[in-house]
Amino acid sequence: MSSTRFLTVCLNPVIQNTLVFERLAKGEVNRTSEHRVDASGKGVNVARVLGQIGREAAHLTQLGGPTRSWFLAMCEADGVALRWAQSNSEIRVCTTVIDRSEGSATELVEEARPVGPGTAERVLAEYEAALSEFDALIFSGTKAAGFPDDMFPRMVRLAAQAGKPVFLDMKGKDLAACLPLRPLVAKPNLEELLQSLAPERGEALRSGKGEDEGALRDFVASTGREYAERYGTKLVVTRGPRPTWFWDGQGIRECQTKRVDALNPIGSGDSFMAGLAAALMDGESLDEAVAEGTRLGALNAQRLKPGAIL
Repeated sequence: MSSTRFLTVCLNPVIQNTLVFERLAKGEVNRTSEHRVDASGKGVNVARVLGQIGREAAHLTQLGGPTRSWFLAMCEADGVALRWAQSNSEIRVCTTVIDRSEGSATELVEEARPVGPGTAERVLAEYEAALSEFDALIFSGTKAAGFPDDMFPRMVRLAAQAGKPVFLDMKGKDLAACLPLRPLVAKPNLEELLQSLAPERGEALRSGKGEDEGALRDFVASTGREYAERYGTKLVVTRGPRPTWFWDGQGIRECQTKRVDALNPIGSGDSFMAGLAAALMDGESLDEAVAEGTRLGALNAQRLKPGAIL
């Protein structure tokens, strides 16, 4: 096992409320005794899973508001080491509603409140102070309103200048702006990739009227080739329960997902990223790293706690 030290970065923390119902009746009062609350957000999830597979990891974020102490206490209980900056903005609450009768998990997402003035500078100061302590950086998710557009590129550039490999799990303008800085891996899910590079295909995908499997695969293949040739970046595209696609330098490959009795898929993509990054930093091949990410994503889906495999 490698001694790689990981710093995960996500600038949109979450308090995750998870509710389980045997049968959800819309428009009615629904009560349950099966529920939990966790510190979450993509970066917290990645750091938590890295810790659970025996890797050293810390998480950098921004925090504020009356629930900050609660969030910190939940991270401490999970063994997630935090580096954080004061944002003077409340932590958002997102809710997962699980209906056992349908086997469904519905995610209710609060958009983050804007961070206060000076937050970006405080986060950057924490980041620069921490950078020398870590060997690899994982950037996940979106940033709260109030951060400048170039926040992630500035952070990735500092990592690149320090010779640290960077893993990206982001989309849209943030992904496009960071690619020229030559991250080691970009891991969007399929819809995020479509919305980042071909919005019309993303709309078709959501409406169920769009691309066949072959056309989607060709799109991912051409994007993977471009990322490798222009940026030296490995493209890995997750697709929920469907096989993961990745560009191996010669062509598009796929890794079958394991069929499991899924309870809560929230955090499975983050668990995948933890396994992928850990395996690559251990010197394993991309095929092996994708397989490890797939294994951890399946373990997460079988558990109620988001972003956890134990």
